[in-house]
Amino acid sequence: MICLFKEIKCKRLRSCIEKCCSFFIILESKFAVMIKIYFIAISFLFGNSLIAQIIKMNTDVLVVGGSTGGAAAGIQSARSGARTIIVEQTNWLGGMITAAGVSCTDGNNDLPSGIWEEFRQALYTHYQTTNLFSGWVSETCFEPHVGDSIFKAWAFQEKRLQVKYGWYFDKVIKKGNRVTGASFINNKGGQLEVSAVITIDGTDLGDVFANAGAKYDLGTEDPSQSGEKIAPGKSAVIQDLTWAATLQDFGKGADKTIPKPMGYNATKYYCSTNEAPCKDKPYAANTQKVLDYGKLTVTKGSPKKYMLNWPAHGNDDYLDVVEMKPIERELKYLQSKNQTLGFIYFLQTELRQKQIGMAADEMDKGMALMPYNREGRRLRGMVRLNIDHIKSPYQYHLFRTGISVGDYPVDHHHAQYPGKVPPIPFPQVPSFNIPLGALIPEEIEGLIVCEKGISVSNIANGTTRLQPVVLLTGQAAGILAAKSFTKEGVRNVKVREVQNELLNNKCFLMPFVDVNVKDPAWEIIQKFGIMGIFKGVGKSKGWANKTYFYPDSLVNYEELKTGIQMVDGVFNYRKENHFKYVTLEDLLNIYNFYDARTASKYGFAAKLVNNLPAMVSKYGMVKRDKKELLTKRETAVYLSYLLDFLYSTPIDLFGEFSN
Repeated sequence: MICLFKEIKCKRLRSCIEKCCSFFIILESKFAVMIKIYFIAISFLFGNSLIAQIIKMNTDVLVVGGSTGGAAAGIQSARSGARTIIVEQTNWLGGMITAAGVSCTDGNNDLPSGIWEEFRQALYTHYQTTNLFSGWVSETCFEPHVGDSIFKAWAFQEKRLQVKYGWYFDKVIKKGNRVTGASFINNKGGQLEVSAVITIDGTDLGDVFANAGAKYDLGTEDPSQSGEKIAPGKSAVIQDLTWAATLQDFGKGADKTIPKPMGYNATKYYCSTNEAPCKDKPYAANTQKVLDYGKLTVTKGSPKKYMLNWPAHGNDDYLDVVEMKPIERELKYLQSKNQTLGFIYFLQTELRQKQIGMAADEMDKGMALMPYNREGRRLRGMVRLNIDHIKSPYQYHLFRTGISVGDYPVDHHHAQYPGKVPPIPFPQVPSFNIPLGALIPEEIEGLIVCEKGISVSNIANGTTRLQPVVLLTGQAAGILAAKSFTKEGVRNVKVREVQNELLNNKCFLMPFVDVNVKDPAWEIIQKFGIMGIFKGVGKSKGWANKTYFYPDSLVNYEELKTGIQMVDGVFNYRKENHFKYVTLEDLLNIYNFYDARTASKYGFAAKLVNNLPAMVSKYGMVKRDKKELLTKRETAVYLSYLLDFLYSTPIDLFGEFSN
């Protein structure tokens, strides 16, 4: 039809037809969504005479939502031995990095941790290159359908995992204060009930924990509420969402102009590039640079593709639908879809990019299957991570319970909010970790949270919401869930049990950027780091913050002594020589202290003396005299015979040791 009316010479007639076509396209979309909602409502009203019999299933672990965190949680839960079911409302896995079309990720470029690194390696294999820095917003840009295929391939490999597509979350199933599963509906009026020992909330907006009756927060916070002096005050304002799209360059001479969207207003997109009309200061980059922001990696010889997720007068949109049921949001989301269609039309017409059109092989013919929600409800968990914990981890103890890592700065999107936004600060932060207790509700049993709705403050959400962090948090949630169903409760799982399995999966507990996972001392350093015996130095570095271990630096003995005493309050060995820094002799004396304390049960000193040559060889170190000063890495390695003894000290969800 589009091709036919482009041949009409009369501009007024052609414009009229374009408007009609646009109207019916949008009307058709609205009608389809309304049909889904009303059919379900009628089906429930008249009972099972209009719908199929309720499908009932049982499993160990149920993951509600095949989101970024949900997909990781479900796959890892199955890998960890639990029978697992993921229930997802779209027909894709991966959430914001696949179905939502945000396939240029943010952060963790120098933290090759766990399933995040596994995902990148799968991308490298697919594209036959380790350089995915095609768009200037990210070092990892890929086509959404490739990401979806990776998650689905992983899911297919797990015999304990089932994925049910096309089901919207409806409500939780509870027995007293314990969640025992959830029920779902589809757009044909069908019903699904899944009973589970452990349920994981993998929804973007926290639908499951809210329905279960867990306490939560929504919007900005008061200092008394978040524990942060810089909190802007209580309001219902949440971040803008984006209905992303994947565009394709069809080449010179092609005309892929879409029909003008109903209610199109070109002024919405003024100032989006330096070539767009603008009364105020235009964006500094030209249209091609704006497209290249999300330029995607494609297979060699394939057409260029672009992620359309542009915040500056582009397709960000404010839409508060958090408290609605998932199925009911569909009609409201048409506003955000229309915002994106308008921006595409603006690019094609005002900015003369008519050769750029929808990538038909991505998502829903180029349009995302779901919105990119940056913020929703935030759980009130066993612990609440705030910006102070991130800025100064060693002043607090939550870092000791870390299960995933991130390095992105605090980033909030509020340009489209129609009213006044509280003055939200963007404090500088180092890299950080997420505490295990942020995944566990204060009171509700049988439930774990793994997506953006974990227990963090509104300000902290601006960095914990990013894709690699959520992916890694999901992996940790899967491990926690798999261990929980055999122990009759999430709270019965020890912090160290989860952390040990994460380490087995090459997941960083501490974001030490200068100790590579391939280093044979990596796990030793991670364990000493998570106990706080050896501390890192955090630095804010723009869009990629860092925490350095400094493995080649010397170790101040008093700092080492204080670190051990924090774990084991009985330790009180006083340094006998005059050196400020640690020597091999000091470590032998520490081992002698523990041999005396344990009646030589472990033979620490003898192990070190007898195995020194092997340790030097295994860890690539220089042979040292007893009086020589040791580096931080050498100290950690030589002290490693004491590691299991200290690491086994019980620790609670608040990071406190039971000395």
